Amino acid sequence: MKFSVQAGNPLTCDTPALIIGCGAEPATTPFFDVVDEALGGVLARMYESKEFSGKPGTVKVIHTLGALPAQRIVLVGVGDLKEVTTEKIRRGAGGAAQALVAAKIVSAASLLHGVAPMAGLLEASLEGFSLGSHRYDRYKTKDRQEVMLKEVTALLTGTDDKELPANSVATVESVCNAVRMSRDLVAAPGNLATPAYLAEQAGEIAGRLGMECTILDHPELARLGMGALLAVGQGSRHPPRLVVLEYKGINDGSPPIALVGKGITFDSGGISLKPGAGMELMKQDMAGAAAVLGTMQAVAALKLPLNLVGVIPLAENMPDGNACKPGDVVTTLSGQTVEINNTDAEGRLILCDALQYAQRFQPSAIIDLATLTGACVVALGHNATGAMGNDGELLAALLRAGESSGERLWELPLWEEYGDLMKSDIADLKNSGGPHAGTISAGWFLKQFVGTHKWVHLDIAGTAWEDKGRHYLPKGATGVGVRLLVKYLQGIAGERMG
Repeated sequence: MKFSVQAGNPLTCDTPALIIGCGAEPATTPFFDVVDEALGGVLARMYESKEFSGKPGTVKVIHTLGALPAQRIVLVGVGDLKEVTTEKIRRGAGGAAQALVAAKIVSAASLLHGVAPMAGLLEASLEGFSLGSHRYDRYKTKDRQEVMLKEVTALLTGTDDKELPANSVATVESVCNAVRMSRDLVAAPGNLATPAYLAEQAGEIAGRLGMECTILDHPELARLGMGALLAVGQGSRHPPRLVVLEYKGINDGSPPIALVGKGITFDSGGISLKPGAGMELMKQDMAGAAAVLGTMQAVAALKLPLNLVGVIPLAENMPDGNACKPGDVVTTLSGQTVEINNTDAEGRLILCDALQYAQRFQPSAIIDLATLTGACVVALGHNATGAMGNDGELLAALLRAGESSGERLWELPLWEEYGDLMKSDIADLKNSGGPHAGTISAGWFLKQFVGTHKWVHLDIAGTAWEDKGRHYLPKGATGVGVRLLVKYLQGIAGERMG
């Protein structure tokens, strides 16, 4: 999607659709009166008849029938204008985008960002338009959405200074392109998105944006001693990979931040087979890997002044005659041994080797993302990502980035007592602690492989996929983690530049 910013009068704007943010009280909404007057008072009558309320999440498309150069007016409810937030604007824009896609409108102009004198509303609205209009239809041969929303122009009515908005627009485009790419990877079926395919995509991104890319295949993983990663992938005809992306945005010798993303390209559960109902969605078990790839792409496109390394373990968890079995013991890259008492707790196995490998870069911090536990969905539902770690400042910074980006986090405890759940009778650790505190015990397990480095684990099991579709999250993959991490990394870059 392309964005542009221009100074203009909404009453003379010739566009297929003019998007206006509307409060609960129409009299306080900017430009409401002048547009309503041009339309003969129809907008006010819609409020009076309760046909439109201005509540957050409401969208109404009205044909102007030639009364304005704009062919349609799209009313977007944002609620009380004194309580407007960037997330409300982002969601409103997403709802408007879905309405425009349904109406097969390819371009629009927007005043949504002008509902309140608040920083960040322009960027939030553009994010909502881009992400709300996204669709994955690669395999559609019938009923394909041929007409998509392709361009949105943000109208500036009070200033001719477009330099700052133009910079903001370029940033939003880069980040949203990365989110859309991440969504497409997660949505891709398992017969396409194999470990080899994702490694190829990583190489393409690195080549296009000037990053270093190293891909370790089965023999190299065996030579290094990544017994946990190899164990998960040994039941599949698609061998595992470890992808390492390096972005060097500043040449001052500063250590990189390490991002680690779980990349189970399809999770059958292995010998501990999952139920058949809903198993098709286990193609999304590589959403953590996709988030890391998307973040690396966005950071490189934005040329942020920092160093970043992405470590992505990739495997397919399948139950053939060579698959690992409950009761098997493997030796991890760290040298610690793990009893596999549940082959469906495979994500932490591939992550433990990847986290250990990430330490080789002596990172200033390690952040991992994984669709790790169903227990996190039980605890937090689909509105928050579970977060835990060993450093309060890193956690606090990510929590702030979550609030700002709309990808909210909720901290869970990581007390040492939870480690009792992961003790094995025959090995150093076991990979599953049973039905209680499943998210926390998994996080505690990962903590054993980060050494003394600052580290945060993000369990995105509940936020990586949207079942129904809402505002800027259409049904399917959400691309969660990309905007969160970019927001956090922009803060780091700003501190170093400041």
